[in-house]
Amino acid sequence: MLNRGARWAVVALTAVCLVLLHGAGAPNGGLPLAEPLPSGAAGAPVPDRVGTWNICNPCGSGNDFGRATEIATYAPQVIALQEACVRDVERIRGYLEEVHGLVYRVEYGTVLRNWNRCGGLPWRPGGYGQAILSAAPMTDRVSVAYPDGGSEARGYLAVTTLVGGRPVRVFNTHLAERRQAEVRAGQVRVLAAAVARHDRAIVLGDFNAVPDAPELGPMWALAPDTDPGCRPDAGAGACTTTTDWDRKFDYVFLRGITPGPHHVRPSPYSDHHLLYTDLNRAQALS
Repeated sequence: MLNRGARWAVVALTAVCLVLLHGAGAPNGGLPLAEPLPSGAAGAPVPDRVGTWNICNPCGSGNDFGRATEIATYAPQVIALQEACVRDVERIRGYLEEVHGLVYRVEYGTVLRNWNRCGGLPWRPGGYGQAILSAAPMTDRVSVAYPDGGSEARGYLAVTTLVGGRPVRVFNTHLAERRQAEVRAGQVRVLAAAVARHDRAIVLGDFNAVPDAPELGPMWALAPDTDPGCRPDAGAGACTTTTDWDRKFDYVFLRGITPGPHHVRPSPYSDHHLLYTDLNRAQALS
């Protein structure tokens, strides 16, 4: 049996280990050591850049610092996140500000509260759904749950914010899982009806469908995707894949706005790639 002094030593050592292991996980509880961002990283939010990223849940714990680093590298003015737990997004947002000096506002489109996905106490589970981070203030937030979510509740989040110095309606959605095409068709009809009310809109998200999937027809009728040459009838190989299983499921649809360069960046922190587009400011804002 340990004597009193030995027991205190064990307690103290355990406390130190807990601080080292868990204190680094919170922006205010001991920040992880940040490696320099890659050469050419933005350094500040890019006013004409918009992005989308399904950050993957569950993809293991402790990824929020890495996710923040990925976002900081490209620093879009607006980025839409799917499969987002509120607590994870708060940590990501904290790291962006405290480690990288990037200040973002956030709005949430929580579609369910789930202890298994997002932790928390069993009687107070974490919120799960969509989130939009914007360097500019956001107004007129609307969060809609689709009437039929499929195997899991799904919905869209919409806000008005500034992109390229002008107000624009931004939508963020996550559609039903891959084998639920009929459910997605109903969800797209709901989303497209909301998008159609705006002359200028950006629709971001994980649609869980390839470009020629029939259920995406209403979206293609309203707005092109920013991937050059990617259209429902473009044929195999025309669209850049956005997932680890070589499918394009993620989109940046622009309505009334001209796209510029389109980028797809694989990440070790998710099974989806981070997408971002630099808008063609000369045409979009003329």
